[in-house]
Amino acid sequence: MPRKTTVPSQSIKATPLALSQLHIRLEFLEKEHQSLLKQIKRKRTELKNFVEQMRCFGTEFLNKATPRFQKMAELDQEIHTLFDEIFTTRKFGKQTKKNIEAVYRNLQVTGVISVNANSKRLDTELDELFDNEDTQSDFSKETTSGHDQHWQAQQFVEPPSVARTDEQRKIRQTFLKLAEIFHPDKARDSETQKYHTEIMKSINTAYQEGDLARLLEIERIQQAGEIIDNNSEDDLTRRCRTLEQYNQILLAQYEKLKQELRLTKNTPEGTMVCDSRKASKKGIDAIAHMVETVESQINVICEIRDFVKDFREEKITIKEFLGGPVTLHSLDESVMEHILEQILAELMR
Repeated sequence: MPRKTTVPSQSIKATPLALSQLHIRLEFLEKEHQSLLKQIKRKRTELKNFVEQMRCFGTEFLNKATPRFQKMAELDQEIHTLFDEIFTTRKFGKQTKKNIEAVYRNLQVTGVISVNANSKRLDTELDELFDNEDTQSDFSKETTSGHDQHWQAQQFVEPPSVARTDEQRKIRQTFLKLAEIFHPDKARDSETQKYHTEIMKSINTAYQEGDLARLLEIERIQQAGEIIDNNSEDDLTRRCRTLEQYNQILLAQYEKLKQELRLTKNTPEGTMVCDSRKASKKGIDAIAHMVETVESQINVICEIRDFVKDFREEKITIKEFLGGPVTLHSLDESVMEHILEQILAELMR
């Protein structure tokens, strides 16, 4: 008679296998979760530090450059006054006057001096200029729109509205759970109440900013997470599902922080900080160099002021005046364009 072999029950065999798979899955999700929290924390700190560097850099530069900007503003007003005196005290032929007005207008259009608010003709010409640019750029706008769509396709794609609702719900659920635990009114003594009040400040700030990572970090530090029975398939499954949802939201938060930092670095102020870092590595004082640039701009404006003043006092001929100051011709075109842009930006503040 053949010997019988005992076959283990399928239910007994399936349970430990399911639990084992869930344990592996949970371990993977937990590691991913902690990694995302650390990346978000680092990126948030990097963004905060960069913004602080921008603030310090801007403050230091303005403290050193403000007197020079004031000098530029004074020179600007002086040039406008000189032109007013030229038009009111000197007599010219019709064509000569138009040519002189053209010089005055070009100085404003190119940004060498600020725009004269009383110059209606200039305003009209500027309006026509921008209208023409708008008309000519219709096709460019369509092209740009196409580029924007392509760019957006390359970037992190935010979840649809349903997913965003899930994100808001998860943030709110986490907030309510923490608020339930750490509400100061539930403290039994004054010391605990004071401690809970401080925690609630952090909880409220994180909730208002929609910062799930910070809420989860508070939960971890305060050991306020749910207790999981490692032998319960239901508990493990629920925990895995929760972590999957959290990790998806945290990944989106991390991508948003990266994009915010990238955009911040691409602002004019951010670019200056990045350039100053590179200059510093080469032993160059970026702020001192920028102040020197402002000084050179002042020298240019001074020469233009003196040139207009000489014409007002009839020290140079109309032909020499219409030819323009030597300074503008001797400067490299790209350098001059950069100088003019900065002068206009500062004078129009």
